[in-house]
Amino acid sequence: QVQVAESGGGLVQPGGSLSLSCSASGSVFSLNAMGWYRQAPGKSRELVAVMRRSGTRDYGDSVKGRFTISGDNAKNTVWLQMNSLKPEDTAVYYCGAGTTTYWPTTVPPDYYHIEYWGKGVLVTVSS
Repeated sequence: QVQVAESGGGLVQPGGSLSLSCSASGSVFSLNAMGWYRQAPGKSRELVAVMRRSGTRDYGDSVKGRFTISGDNAKNTVWLQMNSLKPEDTAVYYCGAGTTTYWPTTVPPDYYHIEYWGKGVLVTVSS
């Protein structure tokens, strides 16, 4: 079993920056990717960023050029640096960890191909 824990989040003004972190613990040897999805009220859970154990990264189209994911395989930790935040970035951000390296653009909340999920952190971008 793997436990996923996120930290960070909060309230930030438009144009500001915020960082999130996510750590996995337990039976982490099987993990091949960690990353972030987000879900705004009434919307699907959409990909923000994923980092694979190989080092490759993917980003959702709406965050490219503004968000950066980084990670430390030895610590089973990923970080998400979010810059130039916009009100439409407001959402609950969920960290996921899994054996699959394929992370779709959108997933349902119970998407089991990503086996482990954190509880989520709220990011609010508002003046």
